[in-house]
Amino acid sequence: MISPFSGILDIQTSMNSNLATDASDRHLLGLKALQTDQLHVLLRRAQAFAAGATSPAALAGVAVCTLFFEPSTRTRLSFQLAAQRLGAHILNFDASTSSATKGETDLDTFRTIQAMGVRGFVVRHKVDGAVAALTAAAQPGVAVVNAGDGRSEHPTQGLLDMLTLRQAKGEDFSTLRVVIVGDVKHSRVARSDLHALRALGCGEIRVCGPASLLPDDGTLAGCTVTDDFDAALEGVDAAMMLRLQRERMVEGLVESLDDYHRDYGLTAERLRRAAPEAIVMHPGPMNRGVEITDEVADGPQSRILQQVSNGVAVRMAVLEAVLGAS
Repeated sequence: MISPFSGILDIQTSMNSNLATDASDRHLLGLKALQTDQLHVLLRRAQAFAAGATSPAALAGVAVCTLFFEPSTRTRLSFQLAAQRLGAHILNFDASTSSATKGETDLDTFRTIQAMGVRGFVVRHKVDGAVAALTAAAQPGVAVVNAGDGRSEHPTQGLLDMLTLRQAKGEDFSTLRVVIVGDVKHSRVARSDLHALRALGCGEIRVCGPASLLPDDGTLAGCTVTDDFDAALEGVDAAMMLRLQRERMVEGLVESLDDYHRDYGLTAERLRRAAPEAIVMHPGPMNRGVEITDEVADGPQSRILQQVSNGVAVRMAVLEAVLGAS
């Protein structure tokens, strides 16, 4: 089985260091198996990039392909911008205009692009485990980053969420109370966030949503779970709202969008239950008027656009770690 961060062998504590000394097999498939010190190194390097650090020659001459089999705005564009800022050559693969429409398999597509000398692949796929399956065909020196697969994980979104939380609340998560709200069952973002929050020692992790949208596979181990949103918000330092992923769910998991908003929509009135300096986060795209109101999404406690900005910095740190020179 491929490790979620295989090949990351020798952690360097300097923000300006790469994360590995062995460039033959470096991939980021998930956050589940990352150690706390690995997370801190990535976050510190990302913070340096967010603060204006540059590394325009880090990936000079390296070809990076955004291999997306699912639509994306934030993730694809931020990875492309991150690669560009590191000096890489960028190839943008769009399944809808590729030979995939002629019946070419995902594996043949991956091997074809790899044969052109591409060293970095940022892969998004609708099927759980699909990115790991493609990674198994990676040649030595080729790195794969998971940009979201099915319901499994979205590691760079988890990292940018942690960076946003860290910027607002500091590096010590031990006293923080964080609530993740909504469609956790279908959310790869929630899974990556939960792995990271546990690894970083978050004081209390609350999860709130209707029973039909909460997983029963052990994902919520160690969390305080409730279907009472008002109670879940009491005194929290951060509310992470999740998109209602209607494209991944069968009919009947929620009675109606109006009912969902009534029970689990974050309004300005509800937000007053949180700690006074609480922040609001959302991975996007938002269903405004469903999981969050305009007043909250665009309000002073929102960090949603900061998350987007941090996405570029985090993806620079990850690409540098998996593709940069030893």
